[in-house]
Amino acid sequence: MSGKMMFQQLTISSLIEHAARYHGGTEVVSVEMDGSLSRSTWREVEENARRLGSALDRLGVDDGARCGTIAWNNLRHLQIYFGVAGSGRVTHTINPRLTPEQLVYIINHAEDQVLFLDRTFLPVAAGLHDQLKTVCHYVLMGPRDEEAAAMLDGLLFYDDLLADADPGYQWPELPETTPSSLCYTSGTTGHPKGVEYTHRSTVLHTLGANQPDGLALSAKDTILPVVPMFHANAWGVPYTAAMTGAKLVLPGADLSGPALVRLIDGEKVTVSMGVPTIWLGLLEALEAAGSTAPSLTRATVGGSALPPSMIVDFRDKFGVELIHGWGMTETSPLGSLNQLLQKHLDLPPDVQAKLREGQGRPPFGVELRIVDEAGNRLPDDGETQGDLQIRGHWIVDTYFGRDQSALTEDGWFDTGDVATIDPDGYMIIRDRSKDIIKSGGEWISTVELENIAIAHPGIGNAAAIAARHRKWDERPVIIAIPVPEAAPSEAELIAFFDGKVARWQVPDKVIFVDELPIGATGKVLKNQLRDAYGEVLIEDAG
Repeated sequence: MSGKMMFQQLTISSLIEHAARYHGGTEVVSVEMDGSLSRSTWREVEENARRLGSALDRLGVDDGARCGTIAWNNLRHLQIYFGVAGSGRVTHTINPRLTPEQLVYIINHAEDQVLFLDRTFLPVAAGLHDQLKTVCHYVLMGPRDEEAAAMLDGLLFYDDLLADADPGYQWPELPETTPSSLCYTSGTTGHPKGVEYTHRSTVLHTLGANQPDGLALSAKDTILPVVPMFHANAWGVPYTAAMTGAKLVLPGADLSGPALVRLIDGEKVTVSMGVPTIWLGLLEALEAAGSTAPSLTRATVGGSALPPSMIVDFRDKFGVELIHGWGMTETSPLGSLNQLLQKHLDLPPDVQAKLREGQGRPPFGVELRIVDEAGNRLPDDGETQGDLQIRGHWIVDTYFGRDQSALTEDGWFDTGDVATIDPDGYMIIRDRSKDIIKSGGEWISTVELENIAIAHPGIGNAAAIAARHRKWDERPVIIAIPVPEAAPSEAELIAFFDGKVARWQVPDKVIFVDELPIGATGKVLKNQLRDAYGEVLIEDAG
């Protein structure tokens, strides 16, 4: 005779139920639209998520309907995460930094029935209203506002909907393969593509991402996700925070360095997450404020490569460990995180620091490999570069609304990154396939050049691009933001590369600018830099 184990569906409602039952009194702090702080608890978040599920039923929103959000990281957005998915609908987080044309495309492609809006974005929605074909209900995320009501006919108010709804609403029994959320890529060419996550993939990602060698969040932590909730589900942090019962601090719209310093010190934040541009701003603000950020222990950094000099600055000046991670919208997003192995602990600090510069190892649940142009697997020797591919429990199979698989013939997703993998599984992104420079048939990593440039004390930020060259096809050019009081000359910055890369990899030119074009997810838009400066070496040659 054989035994039998219980079976329960892996659902997002189970995460918020757990938080309410076992961590109900733990705080959730939110910066509201007027800049004030509101304080709630996980118990109240779950009650309002249930109310929202009840309200959507009363509005007649279909099962499985996409419910769009154009909102910052705040309390109501958190409630929507759980209330929409838990009630059997799909939370469609929309990036407000996209162009109006992209917003219209995404909302219509997703066939959103409801659009939840922070007050900031009401004028945008009002202006696009006539082009949005499927939206039946516009909901302002706040109390009744007569001025707002005059801007958009039929506008509903979130707080009114919840006040009239049932706090005892029962979560429906959902198959774990039910879609739960939808996020579109921020691609710079062509239309954005939708990635639709399921309850199962999300819960597995929550479990897999939070291993001790992963995010390692616990009920003792206070978490500040600076990564937006409209970008790859804020790297899954809202779900992980609920699962662990951690205190959660949601920063609202102001992600400036000074605002983050106030939150970190005021709420005693222990862990944070964001892209490198956020940490550049925070580093400057901490130094300007004279804060030592005593509560902050570590931060996970992703979105683009982290300059090694920043790792050193945070470690030596503030005792904060910056941990490299890597992922994509298509990977839910965690694909790897850089934590050391036991055998590394006795290595000298500078050797450990070198290991921490890469994007790290995959957690259980995903696999990584590199392949050549023909799809042949390449060795994990830490030296051979190839196209990075991934597969696993929370990786896209087919883009939303498309019939054709997004995978290779043997079932892997091609990430568009060029990487190396060493025998222990440590992966280093060498470049994006579209960014890497091919000079005279040899590859030059823009990431490596950028890290060197940013390490110069007179450079605030920098990007490396391929510029056309008559002899070598492509050569590297640095586009840099100088520090006003310590700005180097072009010759000085080029000389700074001597001995750090092979002589043929040293950039041909430096162009100083006041700012770099930043995309909707905080990444430098290199396509715009190539459009602006890609011919500069040809022009210089005359």
